[in-house]
Amino acid sequence: MPTTLITGAAGNLGSLLAAHLLRSGHKLRLMHHRRPLPDSLQKDANVTPVLADLAQIETLHPAVDSVDVVVHLAGVLFAPRPERFLPETNTHWFANLLSAALEARVRRIVLISFPHVEGHTSVDDPATGRLDRSPVSVHAQTRLSEEQTLLTRTRGTDTTPVVLRLGMVYGRGILMIEAARWLARRRLLAVWRDPTWIHLVSTIDCLRAIESAVSRDDVEGIYHVGDEKPVTLQSFLDSACTVWGCPRPHRFPLWLIYSAAYLCEFFATVAKTPSPLTCDFIQIGRVSYWGDTRRMRADLLSHLEHPTLEEGLSTLR
Repeated sequence: MPTTLITGAAGNLGSLLAAHLLRSGHKLRLMHHRRPLPDSLQKDANVTPVLADLAQIETLHPAVDSVDVVVHLAGVLFAPRPERFLPETNTHWFANLLSAALEARVRRIVLISFPHVEGHTSVDDPATGRLDRSPVSVHAQTRLSEEQTLLTRTRGTDTTPVVLRLGMVYGRGILMIEAARWLARRRLLAVWRDPTWIHLVSTIDCLRAIESAVSRDDVEGIYHVGDEKPVTLQSFLDSACTVWGCPRPHRFPLWLIYSAAYLCEFFATVAKTPSPLTCDFIQIGRVSYWGDTRRMRADLLSHLEHPTLEEGLSTLR
């Protein structure tokens, strides 16, 4: 098994990925910064914790030394005014990690991204791995910049670049899903009225795809990871609320949702606390997206555990 470094290993998807890979016997180096790793991960014999700061490149050299694969998940979420920090955290910090990894001759770098980087896409006009689009949200703009940096700077090196553009990950334990459940149970969950088409992927299929990107030979370039049936965000939330035994989400006019996001950001800025909703979240959330998954099927996952939402709804219980 290769030694794999996971950045953001103390975060939501990072800790889930680490636990999944450990069950398969992977040797892991788990990078964390402000948040400590869960005890269950720290105590595993196949885990080496490493404290590092993506903003300080000198701390990254020990983290990537003798590592075969890097999976990059670290980032800043739920902070107000993301347009002020994302150009730093999503681009400059990733550039630091990439510089350290290239110097250490890391064999493969797996960047976790999303199909929003190609802007509005659909089943008839899917995201195909293009790097020349102009997405509307700062989250998508800066992630596209990361993809461009990875694919450009690894050209002509011994390091293989892999970009996994994940659909919306759903399942129990996923932070955004649990937040929706919490709001739904208090009748506070709301969504805009205009339908937004989304590409889903269940947690287990997401983790299996990342494991394949870590382990399999001849994996390179951009892959879209998602299931087989498009749904709207509104119908997904309605179905989830049915599973949770809650009323379906309120349908609010867009201006009201933006107003709520603005107020969340304002009070979070004043109080210096996380912001559960931002205007840029609304920007990216309103973009319909669908990725061409043929490369995923050929190289990463020949079959899905949950090929449609109907078959994966039980994972939300």
